[in-house]
Amino acid sequence: MKQLAGDYDHIIVGAGTAGCIVANRLSADLKRRVLLLEAGGRDDWMWYHVPAGYLFTIGNPRSDWMFRTESEPGLNGRSLAYPRGKVIGGSSAINAMICMRGQAADYDGWRSLGLEGWGWADVLPAFKRVEDHFLGKSEHHGVGGEFRVEAPRVRWRVLDAVREAAVQAGVPAIDDFNCGDNEGVSYFHVNQKRGRRWSAATGFLKPALSRKNLRLEMHVLVERLIVENGRACGVQFSRGGERFEVRTAGTVILSAGAIGSPQILSLSGIGRHEWLAPVGIKTLLERRGVGSNLQDHLQQRAIYKVSGVKTLNEMYHSVPGRAWMGMDYLLRRRGPLTMAPSQLGIFMRSSSAERRANIEFHVQPLSLDKFGDPLHRYPAITLSACNLQPTSRGTVRLRSADPEAPPLIAPNYLATAQDRAVAADAIRCTRRIMAQDAVRAFSPEEFLPGPKVGDDTEALAAAAGDIGTTIFHPVGTARMGLADDAEAVVDARLRVHGIERLRVVDASVMPTIPSGNTNTPTAMIAEKGAGMILEDFS
Repeated sequence: MKQLAGDYDHIIVGAGTAGCIVANRLSADLKRRVLLLEAGGRDDWMWYHVPAGYLFTIGNPRSDWMFRTESEPGLNGRSLAYPRGKVIGGSSAINAMICMRGQAADYDGWRSLGLEGWGWADVLPAFKRVEDHFLGKSEHHGVGGEFRVEAPRVRWRVLDAVREAAVQAGVPAIDDFNCGDNEGVSYFHVNQKRGRRWSAATGFLKPALSRKNLRLEMHVLVERLIVENGRACGVQFSRGGERFEVRTAGTVILSAGAIGSPQILSLSGIGRHEWLAPVGIKTLLERRGVGSNLQDHLQQRAIYKVSGVKTLNEMYHSVPGRAWMGMDYLLRRRGPLTMAPSQLGIFMRSSSAERRANIEFHVQPLSLDKFGDPLHRYPAITLSACNLQPTSRGTVRLRSADPEAPPLIAPNYLATAQDRAVAADAIRCTRRIMAQDAVRAFSPEEFLPGPKVGDDTEALAAAAGDIGTTIFHPVGTARMGLADDAEAVVDARLRVHGIERLRVVDASVMPTIPSGNTNTPTAMIAEKGAGMILEDFS
């Protein structure tokens, strides 16, 4: 076992969104020595920076951990690809770039669990600190932060029509999803700058790497935490066939994400005894919440064929179309290559019984079988509806004691009657929107789930299982909770219950999933978490 040279106050595991922000904030104090460990490499491939590059980075082992779920009963036995970024910037280097905070009620719900400091009024300042918003400084937005937020740089006539159709179906038109109540229809704001993806690595990590007190080590696989006398004091990792150990008298911070952080905790003997013993790991600390409480947004990808209007499908398969897209991007940084995977958002209630918006549509001027596959050759659009507040809970468990073995990921989608009812209602909402006058001129033809699927709730729920796939929002697998909560992994200051000097700062600490895309909430958690560490170790 080799010792990694250096003396560090903080060791951060994972250079995704959270890790990049924590490394930036902690190393701003030049007296603090910070080590950042990352399994991936540099973002030195053009498709990390061209926004439409997600078509090439997702499902590519160069950039994606290539995880898969177990066979899901709620998805009629299907196993899904489960993309997670494996590069500096993590999933912010391959994700949808959508800037979405969720709803004020999400965070007030966290506070109601006894988690002081996590209500909407508490988290809003952190959201504002990290952003540099094109709308300027206001009650809701900040400027001067490292995460650039801009308006989309391409418009599609067919999406304008769907927006009007949503209004005709009773959804209010709004300009901004990020003011605490996102019910409405609008275009998403995106983490881009002048037509380029603006990842956490670009915004937070790279500017900080010039600091002599911040060290980044890449292509390392963290195998376990070093815990002695109830205190985290280092990390063991491997690289290139060699094993290393690095120690700290300060704090160890897990920012490996909702899959990686519970995996590393489990490999270190922190978790459920009945899950650890079968794979030969001795239980160091019983924390039943490690790997439990997995939540994700399941999107139901409804596809409609259209006519008489342009979509990306036919442009993608046209040589002149591709040439035009390339030139438009090179000369103006505009056009389809600047597209996030989804441009138009619709937040609405699946039924009149809901007290707030509980489904989100990602509307796309394209269609494909799954990300990583070519676009279809016929003109079509996709309306992906996801349940924002799912009640189903899944797990992340070790497959074996081998750190290189991918974990067992079982999201347990559509496991509750409530989730199946919302899934059925979401398809009904999709059909209602696509039946409005605003889109009638394009002769929309339902391709998926298809007109043969009737209006029966069970039939619609089964169809949702056929067309459902992850929208890449795993959270909750090391959730916050009070000391007397046996399922809690960390407290409200993100300290692991029962282990000193160990924190988890990433999406895994969320007790419940926010009502929207999860990258921006993860950035907020990192901003607050870094501040707590600075306060506690000042």
